[in-house]
Amino acid sequence: MAVYEHTYKQYLGRLTPEWSRFLVIPRHAFRDVFKSKLFTAFFVICFLPLLIEAILIYLHHNVSALAILKVNVRELIPIDASFFQFWVNFQAWPAYLVMLLVGPPLVSRDLRNNALPLYLCRPFTRTEYVLGKMSVLLILLSAITWVPQLLLFFFQSYLEGASWFIENLHLASGIFISSVVWILLLALLSQAVSALVKWRVIASIALLGIFFLPWVFGEVVNNLFLTRWGNIISLGALMRNVTAGLFGTWVQTAGSFGNDRFVSTITVNELPLWASWFALFVACAICLALLSRKVKAYEVVR
Repeated sequence: MAVYEHTYKQYLGRLTPEWSRFLVIPRHAFRDVFKSKLFTAFFVICFLPLLIEAILIYLHHNVSALAILKVNVRELIPIDASFFQFWVNFQAWPAYLVMLLVGPPLVSRDLRNNALPLYLCRPFTRTEYVLGKMSVLLILLSAITWVPQLLLFFFQSYLEGASWFIENLHLASGIFISSVVWILLLALLSQAVSALVKWRVIASIALLGIFFLPWVFGEVVNNLFLTRWGNIISLGALMRNVTAGLFGTWVQTAGSFGNDRFVSTITVNELPLWASWFALFVACAICLALLSRKVKAYEVVR
């Protein structure tokens, strides 16, 4: 409108609080994500392992159901640290697949279409932009990992009694911390790769390679040198080690070598927990550095 008409007015509506401005991004992103019926169906399937876990917990405390199924309580899997650790590790893979489907286009689409200036010309910082993009994955992955796992832990505590809850309270912290570390790693890694590659298909292939190629190479190193230090480059192995430490099941593993005449048993130490934590911290720091370098309002091309 022409300035001389003086018909413009100051915006007098309610302002969005600064702390929650980054939530604008996931609110609109979820509309695009759940437009796909295939993704919605897959996301629902991700809850099936949790349903199986809930059934196993319920069977331990339902005498009538055990009598109908003719199952002895001793034959069921015990509900302990190993039980929850297994399901936390198992549920990490559906979370990984959700990251592959949702994560790559979040940043690459904006960089490829030069949309970052439209974000950053508003009262919206780079930190809020990255946090908003990451929160899409943080919310989705939390919904299928630590949130239902904690609900199942409280379900087991309700059936077992207050004494079991107090004695096994450390399991709740193990569920939460291990799941949050895995989610943060997936979110940071997917955004960093997406910012570098800018193409969804190539970014997805790169994410597959980052997880599986180091795991294969690490297993080769472990078998050749009878060590576990090859796991230092495998993100999946690092997370399994960290999760075992949080649940209190981290132990040394024994191996054997030799021929039919001579067989010797040796003790192969697992990767130290401090090394696993440090390697994960370095991986996250590298991802943050890449995002800080690539997420800018403009890019100088020489």
